[in-house]
Amino acid sequence: MSPAAAPRGRQASAGYLSIGQVLARLMPEFPDLSASKLRYLEEQGLVTPLRTEAGYRKFSPSDVVRLRTALVLQRDHDFKLARIREYLDAHDGETEISVPPSILEAPRRYRRDELLGAAGASAALLDQAVSAGLVVASDAYDERALTVLRALVALDAHGIQPRHVRGMRQAAEREVALVASALAPLLRRTDVSSRARAHELAPELLRRLDEVRAVFLTSALDRLAP
Repeated sequence: MSPAAAPRGRQASAGYLSIGQVLARLMPEFPDLSASKLRYLEEQGLVTPLRTEAGYRKFSPSDVVRLRTALVLQRDHDFKLARIREYLDAHDGETEISVPPSILEAPRRYRRDELLGAAGASAALLDQAVSAGLVVASDAYDERALTVLRALVALDAHGIQPRHVRGMRQAAEREVALVASALAPLLRRTDVSSRARAHELAPELLRRLDEVRAVFLTSALDRLAP
């Protein structure tokens, strides 16, 4: 598609706004908003403004709605851009996008007995997981604790106990420290777009580390084959 083409079949109209006009419209509600932040949101696929023959961006009314909704979800609900983009795409073209309470509901929490029942775990196994630092003792556990405990139940059936995998958490913390070090130049900046970029890059870098680990594990397993 050429720079001047209208995305999603839109046609140029007098209702389109320049980036400066978009800023003027949104900054009263989002005072930290900047042109670089808008360009970053465009790069992440949240909006696809028109481009004039001279290369200037032109934002449609629906682009402005998408931007405002994205900024609200990011500011008030700490949504990640991938989730925001998915939600916006499901409501593309709407003149007003409301945020239903259902997607803002607090995540499920489990009491100790509920956690044990959902994971099919014994109280002893949970206590071992807490002692090994794999699960944090709490009055209410989240979905991540449930995922870990379910995995520990499966591993325990083969004699792999929580204390045997304690090193995995320590390795994860080292990887996060490595990513934080790599992103330090962005995190040290005070502009919103740099910090937003750092928070979006962090999961991608961790995913790449997971890919490397998977290769090493597969290679190690290959050596076990007769």
